Amino acid sequence: MRQLTALDAQFLSVESATTTAHVAGVAILDPGAGEPVTRDRLVTLLRERLHLAPPLRMRLADVPFGLDRPYWIDDVAVDPDRHVHETVLPGPGDDRQLAAYVARVHARRLDRRRPLWEAHLIHGLAGGRVAFYTKVHHCAIDGVTGSEILSALLDPSPEPRVVEPPPPARPDPGPGVFGMLAGAITRSVVQPVETLCSLARAAADLDALPMLALPRTPFNGPITSERAFSFGSLPLSEVRRVARAFGMGPNDVVMTLCSSALRRWLLARHALPDRPLVAAVPVALRKAGDGVGNRISAMITPMATDVACPKERLSAVRSAMATAKRRFALSRRSWLSDVCAALPPPLSTLATPVAFRLAGLTGTGVNLIVSNVPGPRKPLYLCGARMVSYHPLSVVTDATGGISITCVSYDGRLDFGIVVCPSLVPDVWSMIAHLRESMDELLDLL
Repeated sequence: MRQLTALDAQFLSVESATTTAHVAGVAILDPGAGEPVTRDRLVTLLRERLHLAPPLRMRLADVPFGLDRPYWIDDVAVDPDRHVHETVLPGPGDDRQLAAYVARVHARRLDRRRPLWEAHLIHGLAGGRVAFYTKVHHCAIDGVTGSEILSALLDPSPEPRVVEPPPPARPDPGPGVFGMLAGAITRSVVQPVETLCSLARAAADLDALPMLALPRTPFNGPITSERAFSFGSLPLSEVRRVARAFGMGPNDVVMTLCSSALRRWLLARHALPDRPLVAAVPVALRKAGDGVGNRISAMITPMATDVACPKERLSAVRSAMATAKRRFALSRRSWLSDVCAALPPPLSTLATPVAFRLAGLTGTGVNLIVSNVPGPRKPLYLCGARMVSYHPLSVVTDATGGISITCVSYDGRLDFGIVVCPSLVPDVWSMIAHLRESMDELLDLL
């Protein structure tokens, strides 16, 4: 049992009628000539390995009247059978039908009365493939722990590995109502000091946050509750070729691809700002033994969408990322957690949705979030079926824009997932096409 951090709790507070705060992924599976992937087999696998993924067997215990941040307690009664759903797509079972189904599921909030995760086995894809969509609340995981959960379920070969059974479960009584209230009273006493310390640390880290003028775009503004999703892949070898040729890291190439794709999208709508878009790039801070929750911060960087020449744009992104990394390295890296800890929990719960909405109306957040998560280099299997690709889905909010771009490297590919608010970005699939065009543009420079 432990209490959520201020950052973890912020992911709960940000949820509203139009905003969800879970992260997810959809794995495309090819059973080949092996056994079909069924719901029963998945539930059995989850029951055998649930102890390897702590976020899947914990639930929230709320403090009475919302006076303090919730606690995590072990749910010994958790049953994957209640969390795994199954559906069959109508013919022809193409990628757009899959994406539409995933978008509808991704738009729904998780039930906070249970462990905060959900899974969907999706049949009917063309070529005999199946898809496995999973989502977990962001208050419980970051990118690293999300990858660890996936690794617990997957195997390095079609033959499932043997997993040691868990030790006997012992009920976790949690802190109890009086314990929670005592903790809330204590926190109310020390909160003014904690607020001052958090603000002081955040002020000291302001150099990590460049004061960039935020341009307005069609995808910045108040979002609705609807979501749309598109996905695709690029060969990782192409990304590495460009990185080697221009003496930069693969992530710099990824940021350039996203910058170029966004530029193309905005040009097609006669909406390209004369200033670069501003992106938040999550950074993992997790160490061994950190447990459930988030250990992340973020770099804020311009994206060079205003640069017309592809080669100059590549150079501008590399320079901007180098500057962002230097700033981040010199900071305490805790500015995101410090900002979240500045408000008392009851006030944060009430103020966060309003603050995010105002940020969307006034344009005081960032244009979007771009995240690149390193993944496994070799093929993996789920219930004997080979995972062909894995496409991540992240969060869109009023303050961070109506589009988020996330990618994961896996088995020689760079798998992209793009989540949007369709009222702001009505043609999410065009972004996937623009990524491919942007990759070809960089390859032409070689």
